[in-house]
Amino acid sequence: MSDAETEVRREEKDGHGRYIIALAPGVEAEMSFRRGANGTVIVDHTGVPKAFEGRGIAGRLMAALIADARHEPFAIVPLCSYVAAQFRRHPEWQDLLAAPAA
Repeated sequence: MSDAETEVRREEKDGHGRYIIALAPGVEAEMSFRRGANGTVIVDHTGVPKAFEGRGIAGRLMAALIADARHEPFAIVPLCSYVAAQFRRHPEWQDLLAAPAA
């Protein structure tokens, strides 16, 4: 699967959104989020169809999220277990984690 075949798109409306990769007609991988307090982005789900697992697709969704967080900027609240695990594996992203509520 080439980079062109795994282009990540972001769609957002009314404070909810998702990062999407179209994998085949009618088949998508996605990372869903909603806007939170103080401009945070709360990521609540990452899904890749079983037939496409192990190809780095979730990683491409994560890379798009991180790039947007650095560019816009915003902090991330990782409710999704995949995103939380990626933050544990990448200490260089710690500055993008939203501070825990007091």
